[in-house]
Amino acid sequence: MSAKGEEPELVRIPAGEFIMGTDDAEGYPEDGEGPPHLVALPAFDIAPTTVTNAEFARFVAATNHVTTAEALGSSFVFAGLLADDHPPTRAVRSAPWWREIEGAYWQHPEGPESGIDDRSDHPVVHVSWSDAVAYCEWSGTRLPTEAEWEYAARGGVAQARYPWGDDREPEGRHMMNVFQGQFPEHDTGDDGWIGPCPVRSFPQNGFGLYEMTGNVWEWCADWFSPHAYALSSPIRPQGPATGEHRVMRGGSYLCHDS
Repeated sequence: MSAKGEEPELVRIPAGEFIMGTDDAEGYPEDGEGPPHLVALPAFDIAPTTVTNAEFARFVAATNHVTTAEALGSSFVFAGLLADDHPPTRAVRSAPWWREIEGAYWQHPEGPESGIDDRSDHPVVHVSWSDAVAYCEWSGTRLPTEAEWEYAARGGVAQARYPWGDDREPEGRHMMNVFQGQFPEHDTGDDGWIGPCPVRSFPQNGFGLYEMTGNVWEWCADWFSPHAYALSSPIRPQGPATGEHRVMRGGSYLCHDS
């Protein structure tokens, strides 16, 4: 038995109802973003930020957990974070800006020459769904369902495009870490960051949660199906019983209008 983790910081999300999903014309039907439907949830707890490198390091030190990326010997890194003279490597065919890098995992985000000594407050990356579940088991928590995640992410703001409203940059203020410039060649970093940023870099939402949009994708408990919303229960939906992929939400520092 591994030692249990220290008590994590959690925020209580009140019970309530909300409209989940969207029929916005700028959405992606293949991602199953609709139809909008009423969902009721009991109260639950959720961490105010994604798991940081410091938190994940304590978990690994206590359990000797080996991540999926470590076991495989490689992971995929955004090409824009690699050195200009980095040798060519295998890329994802449909997204060639993702490059396979040997030795890339959570402690070495861009490969063996990189580290996290100055990134203790950054979100941990190169973490599979199984790694996330193992962390939750150690810390006495669980992954949120997709419905819980969306309800929490909205921060009590009904049917808005973002947790703060419909304007992406209200009064010219950057509210999240996403890609600016010409994707994928050049990120101007106008929001202050190129690549992931530390947690709590942007304002919290109405429930006190940070970076629920942009920065890094976040795992949910549910299996993914593009038809899930049309078939789900209106009360505490749990997602499909089976599937091939798990739900990821929130977008990342690579999200761009293109």
